[in-house]
Amino acid sequence: MFFFFVGGLEQQVRQVLKTGAGKCINCGSRADLVEYEKVLKLFFVPVLRWPGKEPLMHCPGCSLFFPPAAAPPPPPPPEPLLDVLRCSSCGQPVDSNFRFCPFCGSAL
Repeated sequence: MFFFFVGGLEQQVRQVLKTGAGKCINCGSRADLVEYEKVLKLFFVPVLRWPGKEPLMHCPGCSLFFPPAAAPPPPPPPEPLLDVLRCSSCGQPVDSNFRFCPFCGSAL
């Protein structure tokens, strides 16, 4: 007698806790902190689900789950510009190397 079995165990995202919490260790794109669940499938039909133990990082681009300790920290927020050259016509901040405003075209 021959028996053919098709089944498997996979992880699925249950809830996103924090969007953009770090970077993926595989592809370098944005990764989210998520709660996950494990799913047992028989013949591609979910049969049993149970929650994961602790939150994991999940990359939506490459579908990788990894622990938060393995993720590099997110980049620091940009510092506010204190002494910035502004256009006299439109008030937009411009680079000090420009001779004309890239937003309105007036001479600086």
